[in-house]
Amino acid sequence: MTHPPVPLGTFPTPLEPAPRLAAALGLGPEDLWVKRDDLTGLGGGGNKIRKLEWTVGAALAEGADTLVTTGAAQSNHARLTAAAAARLGLDAVLVLRGTPGASRSGNLALDWLFGARLTWAGDVDQAGLDTAAAEVCARLRAAGKRPALIPFGGSGTLGARGYARCGEELRSQLPELRTAVVALGSGGTMAGLVAALGTDRVLGVDVGALADPAAAVVAFATPLTSREVTAERLRVRRDQVGAGYAALTEPVSEALRLAARTEGIVLDPTYTGRALAGLRAAVRDGDVRPGEKTVFVHTGGLPGLFGHAAAVAAAEEGAGAY
Repeated sequence: MTHPPVPLGTFPTPLEPAPRLAAALGLGPEDLWVKRDDLTGLGGGGNKIRKLEWTVGAALAEGADTLVTTGAAQSNHARLTAAAAARLGLDAVLVLRGTPGASRSGNLALDWLFGARLTWAGDVDQAGLDTAAAEVCARLRAAGKRPALIPFGGSGTLGARGYARCGEELRSQLPELRTAVVALGSGGTMAGLVAALGTDRVLGVDVGALADPAAAVVAFATPLTSREVTAERLRVRRDQVGAGYAALTEPVSEALRLAARTEGIVLDPTYTGRALAGLRAAVRDGDVRPGEKTVFVHTGGLPGLFGHAAAVAAAEEGAGAY
C-alpha cells in the first residue's frame, strides 16, 4: 500500500533561463534552463525533500516517532531528514560513515541545529552502514521507541515518486525539453525523472556514490512506468567520478566557478558540480547539442560546500590579491 505524501516542500520550483552559462558551454542563449530544486524550502533546500515527502509520509502512517537514516558526514539527505523530523515533531538519528572530528561539513552543523543525534559507523561500506542502522533501530525499539528506517539517499521506488512529479513539472514548464541533466548518486532522483520523461530525455552524471548506479535507477523506475527501462537504455556518464565521491576534481572546480560567475548560481563539489562538469563534457562530445532545450536540474547541496577542505583550499589559492 502506498501512503499519501506529507507536504514538506514548496512546489513547483522555478525553471530559470541561463543564457550566459549556455554560451559558456557552447549552447545557444535560449537552450539552457535551470530547474531550481535547491529552492524546495525546508532545511536549506535540495532534492531530498521530494523523496522525503513520500518516505516520511509512509513512516507517519505506520506510527513512527523516530526517523533513522544513513549517509556520509556531508549527507544532504541526512540533513533534510533531520529537518523533516524537526518540522513534524519527531526524533531523528543519523547513522553516518566515518568518525567524529574527521569532517567539518556544513551539513553536520545543520544536523545539530535540527536536533538530530549522530551515530558514527566508522570506515564501512554500504552493507556495514546498513548493519549499523539496523542495530540502532533495534536499540530504539528496545527502549520503547517506534523507529522508521529511511533508505540511503531517500532512494527507492517510493521516494522516486517525488521525482516523477518533478518530471511532470518539467513537462508542463518546458514542453519542448530534450534533455534533463541531473547528478546520479543513490539513483532515486534519476529514476523518478526517467519514469516521467523516458530514458532518452534524462542524462545522469555518476558522482561515485554507488558501484552500479544504473542498476538502482532501473530497479526504482521500472515499477513507476509502463516504458521499458534497462541499463542499456539509460543515458549515464561515468567520466566525472575522478578519485572518488569526496574528491574535488579540476573539471568540477571549473564547473563551480563557471556557474557562479555566469549566473550567480552556487553548486556543490559532490553532486551538482559533477553534474555540470558532465553537461559540459556532453556538449563537447555532441551528446547535448545546440538548438535543443536542455534543463540542468539543480538538486541543491550548498551546505556541503562549506567545510569542504579541497574547495576552501582552492579558494584560498585562487583568489587574487587586490
